[in-house]
Amino acid sequence: MKFLVDAHLPPGLCGLLRSAGHDARHTNQLRDKNLTTDGVINRLSVLEKSVVISKDTDFYYSHLLHQEPYKLILVRTGNIGIRELKELFGRNLPLIERALKTHSLVELDRFEVRIVV
Repeated sequence: MKFLVDAHLPPGLCGLLRSAGHDARHTNQLRDKNLTTDGVINRLSVLEKSVVISKDTDFYYSHLLHQEPYKLILVRTGNIGIRELKELFGRNLPLIERALKTHSLVELDRFEVRIVV
């Protein structure tokens, strides 16, 4: 699976995803780095069939209204430390992977993974 991690999340999340066998990159690896617009991220996601991981609810509404990005993991943890976020993803990654095989929108908070669409 391909993942694109948005600017508001740590680049270290990509390492966790790569260690699980996924292709993952952070917006800081794109041409405009963390200044890459949501529109560019959406188009790139659709073109590459990559899952955007973001805290930005603009992606949530864009996905519901326009089916962009291709797939989305919306992180709804509020302020969370990098280590805690990586542990949360690590613990829930098998469920997230299964959900994304048949659904396009997954929400992750501190307590559960919700399959939305």
